[in-house]
Amino acid sequence: MQYNPYSLEGKTIMVTGASSGIGRGVAVECAKMGARLVLTARNKERLQETLSMLEGDGHQMVVADLTVASEIESLANSLPVLDGLVLNAGVGILKMVGFIGEADIDHVFKTNIYSPMLLNRALLKTKKIKKGASVVFTSSIASLYNTPGNAIYAASKAAVNTYMKTFALELSSKQIRANAVVPGMIETPFIQDGTLSEDDLKKNLESYPLKRYGKPQDIAYAVIYFLSEASSWVTGTTLVVDGGRLLK
Repeated sequence: MQYNPYSLEGKTIMVTGASSGIGRGVAVECAKMGARLVLTARNKERLQETLSMLEGDGHQMVVADLTVASEIESLANSLPVLDGLVLNAGVGILKMVGFIGEADIDHVFKTNIYSPMLLNRALLKTKKIKKGASVVFTSSIASLYNTPGNAIYAASKAAVNTYMKTFALELSSKQIRANAVVPGMIETPFIQDGTLSEDDLKKNLESYPLKRYGKPQDIAYAVIYFLSEASSWVTGTTLVVDGGRLLK
């Protein structure tokens, strides 16, 4: 077999938010690299679609709402021991700061930061994260620069970045690594839901030096690096994958 430090052969990896977009792309590419996947999301039908796209055998899916404490506990108890965990589930909302309500904050923060915190707690309690495992968070370049109307989402992803670093520090004694991938705009249903007009998207695209939005596999390749032995001496790092957006 040809040497490949990015191989995931023999690794069991869970991906949250795996029913579409970046999560689906990560799952598909990890399977190609030899991983055995555990997929979780709220939408059963779309999760089954992702499962049907995976190469290899032994994959499984668990439908769960990670904003519900009892479902987090149930998920954690049902899992095999994990070599890798991709905390990808996320939601966003565009609203100017003068109109933000408590329900808006709860909606975004429960999914984007509360759920990975509480899921990690449950997985550590049940000893489902193996010594030497890798935990990868999906953040966003919204955490690193400001745009009008994006305060809640940006704040939630900034919290992800900070939490990830503390998690990495505390779990380093168990050789458990944690890192975050920080994507720019990715071609997913997240940006195709009509929130941004075609004109807004076209104007925004001009701010990307590589003149295209990212694709889910662009982020998947970065995630695979963090999950693989190629990054065995990397922890507490945020890797920006943004087509050069932050250069401007």
